[in-house]
Amino acid sequence: MINILFAACPEQFSRYERHLTRCLKQEGITANLTTSCAPADVDYLVYAPNSALRDFSPYTRCKAVLSLWAGVETIVSNKSLTQPLCRMVDKGLRQGMIEWVTGHTLRYHLGMDKHIVNSGQIWDEANPPLAQHRPVTILGMGALGSSCGQALAQLGFPVTGWSRSPKAIEGITCHNGPEGLKKALQTAQILILLLPDTPQTENIMNTNTLAQMPKGSVIINSGRGPLIDDKALLESLDQGHISAACLDVFRIEPLPKDHPYWTLPNVTVTPHIASGTRTVTAAEVVVENIVRGEQGLPFLYLVDRTLGY
Repeated sequence: MINILFAACPEQFSRYERHLTRCLKQEGITANLTTSCAPADVDYLVYAPNSALRDFSPYTRCKAVLSLWAGVETIVSNKSLTQPLCRMVDKGLRQGMIEWVTGHTLRYHLGMDKHIVNSGQIWDEANPPLAQHRPVTILGMGALGSSCGQALAQLGFPVTGWSRSPKAIEGITCHNGPEGLKKALQTAQILILLLPDTPQTENIMNTNTLAQMPKGSVIINSGRGPLIDDKALLESLDQGHISAACLDVFRIEPLPKDHPYWTLPNVTVTPHIASGTRTVTAAEVVVENIVRGEQGLPFLYLVDRTLGY
């Protein structure tokens, strides 16, 4: 029997226990799924970065730390974490992000706010352009970014993607590196941020890069708060260079009540809801990695410590 320690917030165990148990049974794995176990006896850690567990050194038998979160920036530099670390990539999270990103992209593309709010009783019969005339750029071509990009491309949007390393993704014009970032931003009428939070990506949208975007562009950030230099974005919004922003993630969460983003009419604040881990599908991913660990196969979604994701 293997020991699986659930080391996320205790209140989450009741949500996950049934689904993890079901998936383990389906795979024929006999396991002790528990919230309490001697560290030296633990075979797998099901973990969330907001857990109280910070010292991984006693878990000498542990084959892998299986995170329930997509983001691992708060634990990837933990020096006591020497076990393989796997981030969460599940179909529920992916589909949720596709739907949220597509919804807000269409919202800005179609100019829906003007008619939903009906401020000023404006009767404007001008048709919005077709999707094929609205270039969209996505920074971050991982599992979420590439999936969102392909969904938007299927709707007819010309999609450009940028990543640190070269990528080839069907339906998306891909750029990489510093020069590639300039090219990707120059056409970005709608910019979607889906990068991880690393020292290299912090403040990637700053005074200089914001100025490289077309005047009147829109920013949608469902990646990480530190990707944006908030002061620079506020200045660009005030100057009208960036016309609007929809922000789901922030440096401090919940967003402080006195933050300027709350009061700006051209900024939408959403409370980190773009996409969350879905219990049912997340349990499937966790158990799939446990199966692979027991069979001696490489783990899925293994974090590269040198890159931070």
